[in-house]
Amino acid sequence: MDLFSTSDAKKKEANAPLAWRMRPSSLDEVVGQEHIVGLGSPLRRAIEKDTLHSFVLYGPPGTGKTSIARIIARMTNSHFEYLQAVTAGVSDIRKVGAAAEDRRKYYQQQTVLFVDEIHRFNKGQQDVLLPFVEDGTLILIGATTENPLYELNNALLSRMKLYILEALKENDIKQIIDNALKNSEKGLGCLDIKIDEESMTILIQASQGDARTALNILDTLNNSYTNPDGHLEVNAGLLKKVTGKLIVKYDRSGDYHYDTISAFIKSIRGSDPNAALYWMAVMLEGGEDPKYIARRLIVHAAEDIGLADPNALNIATSAASAVQYVGLPEARIPLAEATIYLCTAPKSNSSKVAIDEALAVVRSKNRVTVPAHIADTSHSQAGPKLGKGKGYKYPHDFGGYVEQTYLPDELGPVNFYHPSNNGYENTIQKFLQTLPTKNND
Repeated sequence: MDLFSTSDAKKKEANAPLAWRMRPSSLDEVVGQEHIVGLGSPLRRAIEKDTLHSFVLYGPPGTGKTSIARIIARMTNSHFEYLQAVTAGVSDIRKVGAAAEDRRKYYQQQTVLFVDEIHRFNKGQQDVLLPFVEDGTLILIGATTENPLYELNNALLSRMKLYILEALKENDIKQIIDNALKNSEKGLGCLDIKIDEESMTILIQASQGDARTALNILDTLNNSYTNPDGHLEVNAGLLKKVTGKLIVKYDRSGDYHYDTISAFIKSIRGSDPNAALYWMAVMLEGGEDPKYIARRLIVHAAEDIGLADPNALNIATSAASAVQYVGLPEARIPLAEATIYLCTAPKSNSSKVAIDEALAVVRSKNRVTVPAHIADTSHSQAGPKLGKGKGYKYPHDFGGYVEQTYLPDELGPVNFYHPSNNGYENTIQKFLQTLPTKNND
């Protein structure tokens, strides 16, 4: 590299975004992922000893996945290759694999392949990659923001370890911002930038655990508002101009979507209205379709409350109807009303258990026959010629109930429905106990 290319490289680095310049250059500089690369951790020991294995780095954006891969590239004696999953094709994978085979054969050098956004690889691309990983031609490092349990083939995933990176905590983000403000070589340390406590809180909140977002906001503040003399006083008003309305990181089709709706439903099932309202607010603020939330409330009302409070289903369907009529933002109110009602209603899953048990029995039988006495008699000759309806006892002729068989003879006695002692089901249970035990044992 000559003097001019060295100068160009330094100029390019100086003009790069702050988030790029402040990427950690060693494992000690990685913030907030001590369980992954902290002193004594298995992965750190493998990196330091250069005895790498194939693995996946899974976590939210801005938590250090690519930075860790870049550090490994500098520390390993293996040849390091990089592929961006959104642009790489099957031919690129085969080319890297073939070169790795030659490298191992002729130079006894291992090849490490880092695939960014590996969840973007389709099944065909993953199948091409598999043999190279399986026979050790490639040590594969994949980075993904999507759940690899769903996005990667089982065959490929079974040959890789999984390391889960966590969204950065408030203190982690503060440390990263402080580092950028103090670092004169790569950061903003040569400037006189001050951030008061309230502004720091707003900045941390706006970043939502994403170091890149935090540094990008800081970069924007510097580029837009720093005085010619390098002085900048960051206050809450200035920060709100830059960050605008806080946008909750919420992917309506991604892993966080399913985790959030799961937390919402489990909070209702656990009778915690505060938690349920919080998760609903996360979904609404993140742009979730309110009709989706309403559908989940209907399902929950039937599945987890059921006959313990039959009115719960009416409340849920009414909320769904209200959402259709009024839309957001007003629809948040009937959704909240239904959520609170369902949280505080008595719980029973007996209806779900009952139908699932009945379905299991039906699926286990090779035929289904309807007893003649309860078969259809709408045709005038169904009784005389086919024997249908013969022996049927009309319950109203016996005061509302009469004992008779309603199931196929070959099935025998079954009991799918087991009412709980909760809410209205306690009344149902007492009613069933007044009936002959033949239908209730």
